[in-house]
Amino acid sequence: MIHRILISLICLAATWCSTFAVIAETNWNNFRGPNDQGLTTAKGLPLKWGEKKNIAWQKEIAGKAWSSPVIWGDQIWVTTAPLEGNKLSAICIDKNSGKIVHNKMLHYVPGPQYCHPFNSYASPSPVIEEGRVYVSFGSPYNACLDTKTGEVVWERSDYVCNHFRGPGSSPFLYKNLLILHFDGSDHQYVVALNKETGKEVWKTTRSVEFDDIDEETGKPKREGDFRKAFSTPVIAEVNGKPLLISLGSNALYAYEPETGKEVWRLDAPGVHSGSCRPVVGHGLLFVPMGSGGKLWAVNPEGKGVLPESNIVWRYDEVVPKRASPLLVDDLLFVVNDAGVAACLDAKTGKRIWRKRLGGNFSASPIYADGNVYFFDEDGKATVIRAARNYEELAVNQLGDGFMASPAISDDVLYLRSRSHLYRLAGD
Repeated sequence: MIHRILISLICLAATWCSTFAVIAETNWNNFRGPNDQGLTTAKGLPLKWGEKKNIAWQKEIAGKAWSSPVIWGDQIWVTTAPLEGNKLSAICIDKNSGKIVHNKMLHYVPGPQYCHPFNSYASPSPVIEEGRVYVSFGSPYNACLDTKTGEVVWERSDYVCNHFRGPGSSPFLYKNLLILHFDGSDHQYVVALNKETGKEVWKTTRSVEFDDIDEETGKPKREGDFRKAFSTPVIAEVNGKPLLISLGSNALYAYEPETGKEVWRLDAPGVHSGSCRPVVGHGLLFVPMGSGGKLWAVNPEGKGVLPESNIVWRYDEVVPKRASPLLVDDLLFVVNDAGVAACLDAKTGKRIWRKRLGGNFSASPIYADGNVYFFDEDGKATVIRAARNYEELAVNQLGDGFMASPAISDDVLYLRSRSHLYRLAGD
C-alpha cells in the first residue's frame, strides 16, 4: 500500500514539474517555443549585439510580415506577404548559413480584405514538426507543406471570416489536429483539421451572446473590433485532463481539444481584441484580456459559465495588449504596448517592480539562463535579470524594429526584424 502511494506521489510530482518544464533543444516549433511560454534552458546567448557585433549572418526577407520564425533541425521557416496582401508566401532558410532553401508563393488573393497598417497580411506564425510545416494567413489561406520539398501537401481557403484589421492568431498543433481560430467581425469560431489531410474534424462556434444584435434583422447593429480576437491558444492540464484555453471576444473559453466541446466560459463583457497568448502555472491561467486593460489570474477548474470567483486576482496597472506575459518560477514579467515593464508575484498579483523601458512593444519576451529579453518595435532589445530586483544587463540596437517574437535553437538566438532575419553569435 505504501509502495503504491509513493509511486503515485512520484508520478504526481513528475506531472506537476512537467507543467513548468523549461526546454532547450534544436526545435523551436511554434510561436513562443516548444513549451508555448517563451522559456528555454539555452546557455550562452549573447547579452550584447549590434549591426557590427555578434551577428553570424543576416538575411533580408521581402514583404511586410510580423510572423515569428519556427525551427526544426537545420530549417527556419517564416511566412511573408507584400504590403498589398495579394501574394502569400512561405520561406525556408538554412539556420547555419542563412541561405534560402525554399521560397514558395503559395496563394494569390485577388481582392485582399482590409488590413490595418499596424498589422500585416502574414502575422500568424507557422507551426512545424518533423517533415511538415503548417502555415496560416487567416481566412484567405491555410496549408501544410512538405519541409523537404517545399511542396503543398494540402490547403484550405474556404473558411469565411472578416478579419477586419488583418489576421493574428497562430495555428496550433495538438496530437493529430491542427487548430485554427477565426474571430472576425462577422463570424467567431474555432476549427480543428486533421493535420495529415486537412479535413475538418470539428468546428465550434463561440457561445457568447453579443448585446448589439438588431432584433428585427438578427444582424449586428455594428461590425468591428467588438467581436474580434487575435490570441493563440494554449493547453492546460486541469485535474489530469487537457483543456484548450482560448481567448475570444467578450470571453475566455476552455474546450476539449479532441472534440471541440466547450467545457467552460468565463465572461468578460465589453473586452475584445485580445492578442496575447495565455501562460499557465501554479494552477492558474495568466491572461491579458485585451481592450479592457486587465490581466486576470484564472482558476481553470469548473464547468459551464464560470463565476467571477474563478478570477483569483486582477491587475490593471501595466497590462500588455500584444506582447504575451512571461512566467519564470513565481515571477510574472509583462511589458505593455507603451514600453513599461513590470514584475508581479504570480500567486498574488502584487507588483514587485515597475520600470519604463521606452519604445513600443509587440514582440513577446523570452527567458534564458536567468535573464529576460525584451524586444521593441524600433529594434532596441533590453536584457534584464529575471529577479525580484530590477537589474539591467544590456541595451542593444539592431535593425528596423521587432514585431515578431524571437526563436532559439541549439543555444543560438534568431531574431526577425521588420525586414531581416538574424542569427546572433556568442559573446
